[in-house]
Amino acid sequence: MTLPVAQSRSSLALANLRAVVILIVLAFHSVLAYVRFVPVSYSSFDSPPYGWRAFPISDSERWFGFDLFCAWQDVYLMSLLFLLSGLFVWPSLQRKRQWGFVRDRLRRLGIPFVFGVLVLVPIAVYPAYLVRGGAPDLSSYWHAYISLPFWPNGQLWFLWHLVALNIVAAAIYWVAPDALNALGRFSAAIGRRPPVYFAVLLAASAVAYVPLAIAFTPWQWSDYGPLSVQWCRPLLYGVNFFAGVGIGAAGIDVGLVAADGPLGRRWKLWLGVALASWFLWMGVTSFTMSGQAPLFVEIASDLLFVLACVGGAFFVIAASLRFGTKRSRIFESLAVNAYSLYLVHYVFAVWLQYALLGITIFVVIKGAIVFGVTTVLSWLIVIGYERFRVGIRYLAMPLVAARTHAASQPGAKDSGFIPKPSRPPR
Repeated sequence: MTLPVAQSRSSLALANLRAVVILIVLAFHSVLAYVRFVPVSYSSFDSPPYGWRAFPISDSERWFGFDLFCAWQDVYLMSLLFLLSGLFVWPSLQRKRQWGFVRDRLRRLGIPFVFGVLVLVPIAVYPAYLVRGGAPDLSSYWHAYISLPFWPNGQLWFLWHLVALNIVAAAIYWVAPDALNALGRFSAAIGRRPPVYFAVLLAASAVAYVPLAIAFTPWQWSDYGPLSVQWCRPLLYGVNFFAGVGIGAAGIDVGLVAADGPLGRRWKLWLGVALASWFLWMGVTSFTMSGQAPLFVEIASDLLFVLACVGGAFFVIAASLRFGTKRSRIFESLAVNAYSLYLVHYVFAVWLQYALLGITIFVVIKGAIVFGVTTVLSWLIVIGYERFRVGIRYLAMPLVAARTHAASQPGAKDSGFIPKPSRPPR
């Protein structure tokens, strides 16, 4: 998404929120190697349950504070990302219509997904293979990699989920053109009363999540193909995505995410809701970890997960609306490049964790090193790539101009020269 030149306070707050969220994502993946929850011992690379998909590296240095941080982010962060991804779906659908919209999403999300699965993820996973006793030569690694019963996609699972949800949105727009607009009107009506919106989103999320969590457990992932899925969460992510679509259809300067609205003014209330629901969820969930808890305890844990999920998202949005309405060049760059940072950062995070194995330093410093270096290197790669693209387009402009000039000369058609329509660089 390209940020508008002239931004309202609401759009500026949401842009800064994108910057904060991508930093949280980078921090989350940077410290996963240092959580105490994961056992230090490594199972074989090609043996179930393939724990390296979530935790490629497990360092002997641990800190419980990272467990708390990662647990909280796991509750609400991805749902919030889907909500933010839905905000500009409606304006884009109106502008491009369904086929142009789907084509654009396949180009912007589908192609990077394929490239990431084929190139970036194998590079990122190589250290996980090495620490599990794999032979260091690349041919052995590649044989072990392609022999897996699934095609690893690391953090890129988010992209194919997003492609699917965007296609669903386009299909709804095609079949019932006014449905998303009606969702926007409903969102605007209840968005002026955040507690009401909270209750509606909570109820919808519970219906989407709890039955699947009971059927598949909250932790089970699929083990086949490149389109991995955490079985309990697709509908939950869909609810949050279409919540974002409704907010965007209503207009981000009205309703729930209005910068001068009640959500931002009462950010302390939502902080209390987020913390209380999170601690309650952790407390009840601790009784389910043995796998022998009564059904009513599992249902209570799943309901509290949904409460903590919605509560966490509401707090982060509220804090952004309250404190994120000032322009910052650093945050603006992070927001503009958030998607690209998401694509490339995982490689750096995993390799840095691998490089720091066996080095005895305070674990918080380890986590800070991985996060800081991952952020800087990812940022430099993204900015360098964007400047390279701009440079290529700039160098190509004289050629385009020459071809256009040649096409305008008499006899150009007779000579067999068929010019292609030129388009200015974006």
